[in-house]
Amino acid sequence: MNATIGWAAGYAMLVWWFTTGIILFLDGLSPSTFRRSMTGATILLGGALYGLRQSAGDTSSAGAYTAFSAAIMLWGWLEMSFLMGFITGPRKRAYRGVRGGWRHFRQATGAIIYNELATLSAAGLVFVATWHAANRFALWTFLVLWIMRVSAKLNLFLGVANTGGQFLPPHLAYLESFFNKRRMNMLFPVSILASTVALVVLVQKLWAVDGAFQLTGYTLTCTLLALAILEHWFMVLPIPTEKLFDWGTRYAAHRRASRP
Repeated sequence: MNATIGWAAGYAMLVWWFTTGIILFLDGLSPSTFRRSMTGATILLGGALYGLRQSAGDTSSAGAYTAFSAAIMLWGWLEMSFLMGFITGPRKRAYRGVRGGWRHFRQATGAIIYNELATLSAAGLVFVATWHAANRFALWTFLVLWIMRVSAKLNLFLGVANTGGQFLPPHLAYLESFFNKRRMNMLFPVSILASTVALVVLVQKLWAVDGAFQLTGYTLTCTLLALAILEHWFMVLPIPTEKLFDWGTRYAAHRRASRP
């Protein structure tokens, strides 16, 4: 049991760290490489959709890993499509005006709405593929990513100490104009409390289940949610989070600067 949990938790942390870093690396390269990167990501997306279908009825430990990995790859494709500027929103310029209020929110939404709709469609696809299946860990994985990302975006809009603007590529630098910088906002403690309660419930579920399949699946989901909560804390604590992914961002910046 301990080994199953340990391997699953380690896998989830490694996937989170590596996929985030590789996406930042690819996004930090010259825009001339973006189409090739998206082509490769789309090929992997095909594999993710196949894995999603094949794992739906697989209640082995391997099935839990496959479902989790398929959801992560689907999410990675959505993130790359946004960060590389392929699926963003109709507004592609910085916000200039009074911060806060409906106008600010409407224009911020206009900058990302196409990606949000794509994410909603992807969630619907995962839901249809897994809802009546024996293995629904792909759905739980995707929902954790989606809900926590929506929470992060709302907190960035309302204001946090660390907006993460250093991770935005030059072609999306205008998005930082929609962020607010302040120590904390009223939504942040609600986000932390709600997600922590959800994590406690999932951990209790983890300790109550039996069998490698459920142990693996719930450990992967719990670890991902814990990492998402940690990412929320990064928004308000004085922690140099860029150090975590320095291997990708620094090398990509060097490659971009060295090109003629």
